[in-house]
Amino acid sequence: MIFHLALAGDWAEAVRAGEYRVSTLGRTLEEEGFIHASADLEQAFGVARRFYRDVAEPLVLLHIDVDRLGAPVRFEVPDGMSEAFPHIYGPIPVAAVVTVTPFAVEDIPDIAE
Repeated sequence: MIFHLALAGDWAEAVRAGEYRVSTLGRTLEEEGFIHASADLEQAFGVARRFYRDVAEPLVLLHIDVDRLGAPVRFEVPDGMSEAFPHIYGPIPVAAVVTVTPFAVEDIPDIAE
């Protein structure tokens, strides 16, 4: 299982289209080359605190079954970071998302970054 933070509106559009194609805030799969994801909830919380803190739109956390993706997943260390994150090199089929939970940045546990 890997995780991806999404704007609720982007996820709703993906459900209509049958696949999710947003890499990260304001960037598509086509623009970025892959979809950013998190290996566990702690990574997802860190991403939320660093990049989604000022997002006013509702967020959801996608719980993704890697075996259902049909696209390569590579664990890579982004520039300026020290830990590897999963990058999905293709769209996420809606059927690969096994759970969708509402997500509020202000509700994340207080963890070290």
